[in-house]
Amino acid sequence: MAKELEGRDVSLIFVEKVASKAETLKEQGFDVEIGDISDYETISALDVSNIDVAFILSSDSEANLKALTHLKKLNPDIYTVSRANDQNSKERLEAAGVDSAVMPVRAAARVVVQSVERANILKKAHALQNTIKEIGKGKLAIVVHNNPDPDAISGAMALKEIAKNVGVESEIIYNGFIGHQENKAFVNLLDIDIERIDEYDPSQFSNIALFECAIPGANNLLPPEVKVNIIIDHHPVSSTEITADFIDIQPDIGASATIMTTYLKELGINISSELATALLYGIRVDTHEFKKNATQADLNAAAYLYPRVDHEILSLIETPSMSTETLDIMGDAIKNRQVTGSYLISNVGSIRDRDALPQAADYLLNLEGVSTTIIFGLTEETIHLSGRSKDVRVNVGEVMREAFGEEYGGGHATSAGAQIPLGVFSGTKDKNTLMKLVEEAVVKKLFEVIGMEREEKEKEE
Repeated sequence: MAKELEGRDVSLIFVEKVASKAETLKEQGFDVEIGDISDYETISALDVSNIDVAFILSSDSEANLKALTHLKKLNPDIYTVSRANDQNSKERLEAAGVDSAVMPVRAAARVVVQSVERANILKKAHALQNTIKEIGKGKLAIVVHNNPDPDAISGAMALKEIAKNVGVESEIIYNGFIGHQENKAFVNLLDIDIERIDEYDPSQFSNIALFECAIPGANNLLPPEVKVNIIIDHHPVSSTEITADFIDIQPDIGASATIMTTYLKELGINISSELATALLYGIRVDTHEFKKNATQADLNAAAYLYPRVDHEILSLIETPSMSTETLDIMGDAIKNRQVTGSYLISNVGSIRDRDALPQAADYLLNLEGVSTTIIFGLTEETIHLSGRSKDVRVNVGEVMREAFGEEYGGGHATSAGAQIPLGVFSGTKDKNTLMKLVEEAVVKKLFEVIGMEREEKEKEE
């Protein structure tokens, strides 16, 4: 069991009756107390109030039952896993309140690890619920990143459901646009209650939750100095100055919707068909149909949601018609592509639908010899970039962060984006000049970070 738990950031303390066995464990570097687990004095001498999980794994069924009784008396909330030698001892342990009775012994190590993980999730879920509950009669602002995608929207819906479950009013708000045709269909078909606002009004809300973004003012509508109460995200964050009452950032998870599905499951909150459909779609989009960044947790969440999903609505969301502008942007991305080595960069010029950029980045990644694509375009005040990579040596998220700063760029190793204010370029009146200046600046910065010098484009005859 100890070997199974190694490297999982778990502190272990052993209670061993036999002195020779205790010495052997100590020689291996483990913290060991000598005592009989069936004695109340032995258990009460431990700091039981600060123990999250207790594993009762002796071969003595009666000793295990007594140890369980002592532990529950001292700390009713402790998560307990006990060895059961037979069906009778298993039933007696369950009657005494054990959380998990392990039988047969050969399965103990595997179940123990799962119990640790579940205890950690359950602890986080209750901490989140309690943080929301403390809001009381105030209103919670659930702020998602600018131009939100289905993962951000569906996860925010789940957070709103948790708030509703404890009697707290909340509202999902965002800045920017929901432009991608599938995203529009997603919001419309599921009748999602989400409000677009230009500026955050602190008088309307008593608390703030940042969802799928972690820094106030960085790709979201909040002022940089505002105090945030809850942060939930699955994107890597290098900043060490993130503060909130509750923080859960899991960069190893493929989608934020996975985190929220797990919370809903562990808290025993009923998931409606609409919410299940939204969450499953969010997971599928952010993991590219489980082909990129997908983990076992994402697959487990999807399996849990699947029976609850409205598959007819899901099918309608996935097959919307393509807008004329999206088609034009795809064409411009192909026409204006610059390929240097295995890198493809394309400036599609002025855009209204920024959500067409990732579609173009995904599509051009299929070109022979291309392993990384970065597509960018301009709205009135912002340069939007979308990057994709299938090169294991390239972390396109780090490229965006290093090139444009964490405030404006970020993402994962295989997919990322950036939104950069035009700044000094915004005063340029001539659009052709503006496009040229922006392209020079963006491409130069990207190649500096990547470590390549820009090759001059060959002039066509």
